Amino acid sequence: MKLAESLILRADCQKRFEQLKVRVLRSAKVQEGDAPPENPQELVVELEGTAAELSDLIKRINRTNSNTQFDAGRSLSDALAERDVLALRRAAYSALAEAAAVTQNLYSRSEVKFVSTVNVAEVQRQTDALAKEYRELDARIQETNWQTDLREV
Repeated sequence: MKLAESLILRADCQKRFEQLKVRVLRSAKVQEGDAPPENPQELVVELEGTAAELSDLIKRINRTNSNTQFDAGRSLSDALAERDVLALRRAAYSALAEAAAVTQNLYSRSEVKFVSTVNVAEVQRQTDALAKEYRELDARIQETNWQTDLREV
């Protein structure tokens, strides 16, 4: 199985776990004399099986990411960490540009006037550059995911 396939399975497993959790909680209590919509003990067994499957997938994915060479001097885990930080930086610069873009309608001279303390155009250029860097790195990561076999535990 390719790493990319395991990532899809992990996402499916996480969704299934959340759905089972909702179903267990919905069946956890009923009005006296009523029956639960589903057997909670059976759902808990299924929930535990899904949790074990998810744990196995996550371990294998993590092991594969750590042991896969992404490029000279970087593992796939390193590239993923860099991508995550690029996303954080991009979001911060985007929020800064939005906060600094002063648009206001003054109706009288007594109203407080706000001015930007940063160059909004430059911050937006930085945001765009980070977004491009993120997209390019993400594309290379996705390519690696489809070329890499998932390791066993």
